[in-house]
Order: sequence, then C-alpha cells, then structure tokens
Amino acid sequence: MSTTGITRARFLRWAGAGLASLASARALGAQPRAGGAGYDFWFTRLKYNSGNWDVDQRMPANLLTSLIDYTSLRIDPREHVIALSDPAMLSAPFCYMAGHKAVEFSDAERRNFERYVRNGGFVFADDCNHDIDGLFAKSFEGQMARIFGGEALKKLPNDHPLYSSFFKFKGPPATSFELNGWGDDLIHDYLKGITINGRLGVLYSNKDYGCEWDYDWRNKRFLAEDNTRFGVNIVMYALSN
Repeated sequence: MSTTGITRARFLRWAGAGLASLASARALGAQPRAGGAGYDFWFTRLKYNSGNWDVDQRMPANLLTSLIDYTSLRIDPREHVIALSDPAMLSAPFCYMAGHKAVEFSDAERRNFERYVRNGGFVFADDCNHDIDGLFAKSFEGQMARIFGGEALKKLPNDHPLYSSFFKFKGPPATSFELNGWGDDLIHDYLKGITINGRLGVLYSNKDYGCEWDYDWRNKRFLAEDNTRFGVNIVMYALSN
C-alpha cells in the first residue's frame, strides 16, 4: 500500500465508478468539474472539437494506480474531461490530449492552449497513430507551429530531466505498437517538446503511449515490467517544474 491512504483495491472501485459517471456525462454532454479539491494531482483530458479526443479510455486509470503505487501524492482517482475551449482547463496541473485524426483548434481552443502553456501549464500530447506522417502528427505539429512558431517543437535529448524525474530511463521507452511495425514502421528514439522559459510546457510523442497503457488493469501482473512507469516520470516532471 502507498502512503497516500488510498489502497489499490479501493482506488479501483472508485475508478470503476468514475468511468461509469464519465460515460454518463459524455452521453448527456455534461462537463465534469475542473479539478480535485484536496488532491495533489488530478488527470485532465482535453476535449477538442476536431478529430477524436476520446481514445485510450482505460489509460488514465492505469496511470493513476501507478502514481498511487509508487508515490506519496494524494491522487484524485477520477479522470476529468474538460473542453480545451473552457477556461476551467487553465487550473489543471497536467493535461493530456491524443487522437488519430486531424486536429484543427478553434480560436478559443488556441487561445487557451497558448495561455495555459505560457503560464506554467504542462500538456502531454500523444499521437495514437505513432506515425510521423499521419493526420494527427501533421495537424498537431501545424497547430504548435501556428501558436509557438515553426522552430518551437524540438527533439528532446535523452539526458533530459524528464527521463530521470522519478525512475531512470536512457531515453523514451519503445512501445509494442512500434515493435509490431504498425504505423510508419519506425521506432522513434526521441520525444519532442516545446520549452518556455527553460521549462518543458508541451511533451509530444509519436509513440502511442496512450494505447500502450490502455488495458484492463488485471493484465498488468503479466507484464515483465510495469510499462506505465514512464507515465509516472511524465507526471512527476510536470508537477516539479
């Protein structure tokens, strides 16, 4: 058991209830609240009008259980879905966005994304196609160039503090989707990011970590090594910088 006071079994019961509530909220078009009062961390997924934002739906629960298992943070066990155009997203400690299709931000989405990142926020964006020439990749990179400039998105060196923020990695872990040859048939040995005033504000992956971590939590015991550990690094880096 972790020192958060939340056991893994209790968390899984809460997460199951949270997923049911989230499904109901999506069906009704309701907006969940912005954050978790009394928690150190809550997971915020950004809903954007274009593309398909609601992918890898089991990933957040797996990442949150790992944060409970490995850290002493007080973790909100629920996923929070907030529209990128909603100013409520500006209060999130961490935002996640992913998809397969083309991304075309509205003016409100673009303003909030820029304001959030420039004022200290952290966005982890993951290409579910794990393809450098796919629709999500080209369109998301185009949006970043429009907001922050054409040279803002750069490859991260493998000694970046992200890779040692909690566990030690020699660079970005490969995913089984890359190893199986899906997508562009390449193993991307880098991640990209946008740095604002010396701080990484946007982490961008073509490796499809979201789908890699999207599985029934009971299957984690069959893994030789917990593959969500790198997700813990991402969150801990976001919270400490």
